[in-house]
Amino acid sequence: MSTRNSIVVDGFAHGAQPIPAASRVGPLLMTGGVHGIDRATGKLADTLEDQVAHMFDNLAAILQAGGGGMEHLVKLTIYAGVPEVRAAVNARWEIEFPDPTSRPARHTLTSAQLRAPMLVQCDATAFIMT
Repeated sequence: MSTRNSIVVDGFAHGAQPIPAASRVGPLLMTGGVHGIDRATGKLADTLEDQVAHMFDNLAAILQAGGGGMEHLVKLTIYAGVPEVRAAVNARWEIEFPDPTSRPARHTLTSAQLRAPMLVQCDATAFIMT
C-alpha cells in the first residue's frame, strides 16, 4: 500500500489554508490550485501573461518537488477568469510542450470563482514512475 505524501514548495501556498501544493501516492501526483503568484515576492503578478508564466513556473516547481517534471503531466485543467486566457496559455503551452505528439490533455473552463486580481489558475495530474 502506498503512502500519501504532501508536496510543499517554498514561496507557494494557498494563503492561510492548510493545503499542500500537491499530493502524491505512488506514481500519481495531483496538484491543488496552481496560480500565478511570484514565489520571490509572494504577490500575484499584475498582467495575464505574467500570471500565466508564473503559473507554469509554479507547476514545474511543484512537479520537481514531487520527483517529476513537466514531461510527467497527463492532464491540465485551466480555470479562466477572463476570455483572453486561452491565447496566453496557448503561447506558453507551445513553449512547454513543443512536440504535438507528446502533450498532456487539457481542458479550459471559465470560472467566476476566481477572485480578482487572479486571472488564471490550473490543476494538474501527473504520473511519475520513480
